[in-house]
Amino acid sequence: MLGIKRREVVVVTGASAGLGRAIVREFAHHGAWVGLLARGKDGLEGARREVEAAGGRALVLPTDVSDAQQVEAAAARVEAELGPIRVWVNNAMCSVFSPIKQMQPEEYKRVTEVTYLGYVYGTLAALRRMLPRNQGTIVQVGSALAYRSIPLQSAYCACKHAIAGFTDSLRCELHHDRSHVHVTMVNMPALNTTQFGWVKTRLPRTPQPVPPIFQPEVGARAVYYAAHHRRREVQVGGSTVAAITGQKFIPGLLDRYLGDTGYESQQYNGAVSPARPNNLWEPLPGDHGAHGAFDQRAHPHSPQLWMDLNRDWLSLGLLAGAGLAAWLKMRHSGAEASGAVSKLRPSATQQRVAS
Repeated sequence: MLGIKRREVVVVTGASAGLGRAIVREFAHHGAWVGLLARGKDGLEGARREVEAAGGRALVLPTDVSDAQQVEAAAARVEAELGPIRVWVNNAMCSVFSPIKQMQPEEYKRVTEVTYLGYVYGTLAALRRMLPRNQGTIVQVGSALAYRSIPLQSAYCACKHAIAGFTDSLRCELHHDRSHVHVTMVNMPALNTTQFGWVKTRLPRTPQPVPPIFQPEVGARAVYYAAHHRRREVQVGGSTVAAITGQKFIPGLLDRYLGDTGYESQQYNGAVSPARPNNLWEPLPGDHGAHGAFDQRAHPHSPQLWMDLNRDWLSLGLLAGAGLAAWLKMRHSGAEASGAVSKLRPSATQQRVAS
């Protein structure tokens, strides 16, 4: 019917907890209808209630993104029950904190299937629907670790690098086809999410994100922005910008620096319990929400991100300021020149005396 605005339909993978949960809340706040993909049913139901409380609709779709058929089936249900998918956010992940020499082949395989191939399968499902309509946006949730790897997270870092490479190839092909479908990557800093409480670990102490730590809502705001602006990438946090820039210019120095500091900075508190559960193979029961255990240390805002997202207005402000400064300088110079001429011109008294 004319005059009725269609609701934006969004799919979020890894929607049950952590950053994915914060992304769901951000889109729900703006009135979106959301397809919720993750393995944890309790968390998905919690996310559904939050979307509905915000006035939207949500579809709970228990999905292991490492299974391409499950992802495709979930996409089909979203379109059948909610409508055409406008935004697809690839976010689901898992990891293992461990030195490489202690990693097992099946662990690398599992992390790769979820954290890299899950993005590939999600992208393929989105493209099958977006390309024929020639519209839509795919958001790849990346990381500073997509450009600068750190010790003890080799599987996760490798997957984030792979996502960046896959996305670059896709950008080229979309350009070749003159497609209006857009793909963007949002690279995250350390976030206070649930993963550090359930990630599989071989560290002697409890895992933590490498400070500075930001609240997941900071990343969620960046994802929402990227979904509605045609930006190639969005970097979140000054630490992300520093890591990416450092990798371009001083990679060898960073190897040594992270070799010296990267072990300690990823651990805190006491020893890890041998009975600590992890979500590598199966989801943990319960609704864990978006935040991890680092609320007291996490920043709710990023000045760098604010400046990045408002850079057009800031540029206009700087241009206006420069123009005003130039005008004032010209006016001041003109006043000085006028004063100098006045001093050179003889006064009326001097003219009478001369007469």
